[in-house]
Amino acid sequence: MARQKNQASRGVKPLIKHWSHSSLMAYLRNPLAWYKRYVEEIYDMPTTPATVVGSAGHRALEHFYNGAPKDIAVRKGLEYIRNIGDFEIDFGRAKTRRAKKKKRKMMEQEYLRAISFYLKRPPRHTVLGVEVKGIVEVEGLPLPIKAVSDLVVASRVEKGSVDIVDHKFVASFSKVGASKTLFVIQAIFNYYTVKELFGKPVRRFIVYECKKTRNADGSSQVRRYEIDFCNRKEDFAVFHRLINDATTEISRRRIYLPNPSDMFEGENSFDIYRLGLVDE
Repeated sequence: MARQKNQASRGVKPLIKHWSHSSLMAYLRNPLAWYKRYVEEIYDMPTTPATVVGSAGHRALEHFYNGAPKDIAVRKGLEYIRNIGDFEIDFGRAKTRRAKKKKRKMMEQEYLRAISFYLKRPPRHTVLGVEVKGIVEVEGLPLPIKAVSDLVVASRVEKGSVDIVDHKFVASFSKVGASKTLFVIQAIFNYYTVKELFGKPVRRFIVYECKKTRNADGSSQVRRYEIDFCNRKEDFAVFHRLINDATTEISRRRIYLPNPSDMFEGENSFDIYRLGLVDE
């Protein structure tokens, strides 16, 4: 709160209207690429094939949990992949039309494999909301926060509470599971939005990781991780400090430098810098 008052007294205005998990991670990874996307609102970076597969999986599960039969849900995800133009995808080394066509076929195969793994025995939940979106103000934070929750479900461990469910389609399972920092930060974003929108205590953030490649040993292709908010008081304090510090940082006059080592947007951020397209 003190930082918020200090900013107000200096007449400093943050460059954005709210924080989200994706925008915060983008800022920490590559401030110049973040500036282009979240301040200038220029969305011209092609997406990766892995992201397309993941988005298709989310599209399928959105339809499934809204009551669509499995085959219809799977088809919706496949349509999503097929409707994306080549110019929207970063094909990497695949430059020719034939190579891109082959890459697209692999993307469809990965998607169909992953979604079939999940839908073979989908987790059972009492679903209260699907693709729940919200922007809420949080006491002690200088900017509102935004989050999208795949599912909001009735909690099985605490009557009257809700759990948040998130799905991730991955090439390999996370090594640290529920202790993964990215999971914890995302969980707290979703915690605040769901708590405000549903008016109920939020107990857990549940992550289902669905592996896109088949395990040679025949083990499960889906792993489940739990973050119990009752045990995360210290993480909430760190989250608040991180949001406050990030807001202070973007509120001061600064030069946005590129991060050429960023494996996703390094070259693009350097091009922006080289051409002088961002001038504070």
